Amino acid sequence: QVQLVESGGGLVQPGGSLRLSCAASGLTFSKYGMRWYRQAPGKERELVAGISSGGAGTNYADSVKGRFTISRDNGKNTVYLQMNSLKAEDTAVYYCKIVSMAYWGQGTQVTVSS
Repeated sequence: QVQLVESGGGLVQPGGSLRLSCAASGLTFSKYGMRWYRQAPGKERELVAGISSGGAGTNYADSVKGRFTISRDNGKNTVYLQMNSLKAEDTAVYYCKIVSMAYWGQGTQVTVSS
């Protein structure tokens, strides 16, 4: 059974940093691309970043380009999202997702506030 467990969220001041982790199990992790999404209150879920199965290819939403970095460790079945220069508008629940599969984790809350 496929499981995704996100962690690393929290409360941070504007300009601060956080690193999110998503641990996957129940699949051959290295075969799948991964994505991070986020959903702010009252808004639709949006794609933040994606990474190819081997990690060489990445893409980002314009709103986070230059501030966020997606990476993965296939030996640990984990995908990461390093978030720097955080802004209030980054406040949301962050979710990871396996490309081409309909599984979601429980999400991790990121709140950027002074």
